[in-house]
Amino acid sequence: MNKNIRVRFAPSPTGPLHIGGVRTALFNYLFAKKNKGTFILRIEDTDQNRYVEGAEEYIIDALNWCGIPFDEGPGKEANFGPYRQSERKGLYKKYAEQLVKNGKAYYAFDTAETLDFHRKDHEEKGKTFIYNWHNREKLSNSLTLSPEETKARIEAGEEHVIRFKTPYKETIALKDEIRGDISIDASLLDDKVLFKGDGMPTYHLANVVDDHLMEITHVIRGEEWLPSLALHYQLYEAFEWTPPVFAHLPLIMKPTGKGKLSKRDGEKMGFPVFPLSWNSSMGYREAGYFPEAVLNFLAMLGWNSGDDKEIYSLSELIAAFSLDRVHNSGARFDPEKTKWYNHQYLQQKTDGELATSFMPILEEKLGSLPEHLDLKYVTSVVSLIKERADFVNDFWELGSYFFVRPQIYEEKAVKKQWKEQTPEILSKLVVLLNDIQVFDSETIENSVKEWIGEQGLSFGMVMAPLRLVIVGGLKGPHLFDILARIGREESTKRIDLALRQLS
Repeated sequence: MNKNIRVRFAPSPTGPLHIGGVRTALFNYLFAKKNKGTFILRIEDTDQNRYVEGAEEYIIDALNWCGIPFDEGPGKEANFGPYRQSERKGLYKKYAEQLVKNGKAYYAFDTAETLDFHRKDHEEKGKTFIYNWHNREKLSNSLTLSPEETKARIEAGEEHVIRFKTPYKETIALKDEIRGDISIDASLLDDKVLFKGDGMPTYHLANVVDDHLMEITHVIRGEEWLPSLALHYQLYEAFEWTPPVFAHLPLIMKPTGKGKLSKRDGEKMGFPVFPLSWNSSMGYREAGYFPEAVLNFLAMLGWNSGDDKEIYSLSELIAAFSLDRVHNSGARFDPEKTKWYNHQYLQQKTDGELATSFMPILEEKLGSLPEHLDLKYVTSVVSLIKERADFVNDFWELGSYFFVRPQIYEEKAVKKQWKEQTPEILSKLVVLLNDIQVFDSETIENSVKEWIGEQGLSFGMVMAPLRLVIVGGLKGPHLFDILARIGREESTKRIDLALRQLS
């Protein structure tokens, strides 16, 4: 493969970056890195009416958080900049006029009112108005006007656009790396506007010109751009430029039903659809996902390596990625699977790393951290509860009793476990716990089990009520591990408190 592989991710700054956009950026990044190429960020902001303040910064922050930073782009200028289309607008007019000069495009003076009249007239007759070969020579444009009149109108400042002159009676042969060979009947296409009356190019012209000038070798983009492929191919042909290799990625589908994943699906079902939070919408970062987990599950939406492997580091994804393993059908988004991925990555982290991440949450919950709640203690707690956690945020719910003495007890558990003899058993148990010399999990367990046998009690009569008063319910890891962590003094205080409250 050509050594100078250049790919681009070209979002519009019209709002936050959707998770589908991150997947497109990721596939471009993987392809570039696999082939020792360059990953470019280009901001396509020609539509200034839809520009949203802060959206560009959001896109850059999101790529950086995910761990797929661009090599060239805004703030990382190289020989192919500037990388915002609004800063390149002086470039496009000459290319549009070059197409007019070569007979591949034309000036059109039709007003919005005229075009609206034709649309309504066609609708009344049960037809669809398409501005192309079958009516363009009956409309107000440089194909029907003399060169002199066309020039006079332009010089008089009459508003006009430049339209592409779509060939008639031609079959356009297209090639897509994911979808294979495609044939399009050119007579069904409309003459798209390439240059608008406000002096700005449309997406189609700017996109093709920029890809050519930036020497983009592969255009890897979403399936929604597939209908534009015929026009883009024709523009390359009209300019006599070599087109890049095109690859249109499959859509990310809703968890249930038809259609592509939307913000509304996330709001309805309670999962993020943005990498970072945006206004009131939570992002994957704020929901507690690890960026590595996000990249991993996104990579598996529409691609696999051909085996059953599901967990990939970024370097493994780069090594394994290829466009010929990208599917051509939509990939169903599964919110539960995204949690599963985060769980896998959480289990791979060291207890110390997780405890460090948990400390700020703990401080927020407690207001301030008591002296004994140091990183060493929190790390030892995390080691006991992390198996059940999908997120660091889960640690509080799974193990708050390691940090705060229960004040209330699960009603159902009390009804079931608090018997007439329970207070007497637990009172005697306090004496035993106070007598244990080395208060570690193994010694406590051996001592309590031996004592249960000596007293002629069943395990159920002791262990369930003991867990209830220590934890507040019938949950949690190995009970003797909990007792050892919270210590003798705290353990006996909890039993005493329960005896007062429940007896």
